[in-house]
Amino acid sequence: MTTLGKTLLYIGVAALAVTAGFFLQGTQTSSNPEPRAIVPTTNNGANAILSSALPDLQGKRQSISQWRGKVLVVNFWATWCEPCRREMPEFIELQDELRDQGLLFIGIALDHKSKVIQFSKEIGVNYPILLGGIEAMALAEAAGNRHAVLPFTVIFDRNGEIISTHIGRIARDKLEPILKPLL
Repeated sequence: MTTLGKTLLYIGVAALAVTAGFFLQGTQTSSNPEPRAIVPTTNNGANAILSSALPDLQGKRQSISQWRGKVLVVNFWATWCEPCRREMPEFIELQDELRDQGLLFIGIALDHKSKVIQFSKEIGVNYPILLGGIEAMALAEAAGNRHAVLPFTVIFDRNGEIISTHIGRIARDKLEPILKPLL
C-alpha cells in the first residue's frame, strides 16, 4: 500500500471513530439536563444490589440487605463527578428530614478510598458510604445503567422492589415526589 493509501486509510478510520464516538455520546446524554428515568424490565437488578456486600469507609463489608424494610436510595457516584457532587447536599438534607420515616440513602463510591473519605467529611455525609469498583459497576448495569454513567440512582420500596432508576443528577424537587408515597 502506498503512503497516500495508508494516509487515506488512517483518516477514514479516524473519521469513523469520531463519528461512532459522537453517536455513542448522543445515546448516553441528551440536551435535557434532567435525569432520565429507566423502567427496569426485571428485578434482577434489585436482587443483585440487595444481595451484595461492599466495604464501608472503615473497610468492613456491609451487606446492603441489612437495610431491607426501608425505602432505599442507592446512589452510584464518584468525587470527580461534578453532577454527583452537586446532588449530594440535597441527599444529606433529605436524609436528615426523612430518616425517621424510614428513608435511607446509600452511596456507592466508584473512587479512591482516601478521596471518598475526604469529600464525605467535607460535605458532612450522614448516610452509609460503601466503596465499589468493577463489582459496583456490574450492580449498576444490572439495574439498568448500560453505559456506566454517573451519577446513577436506584430507588427501592420497603419490599426491595426497584421503583425507579435515574441516570444523571436528580434534584430534590424530582426525587421528593417519588419518595413521599413510599414512606
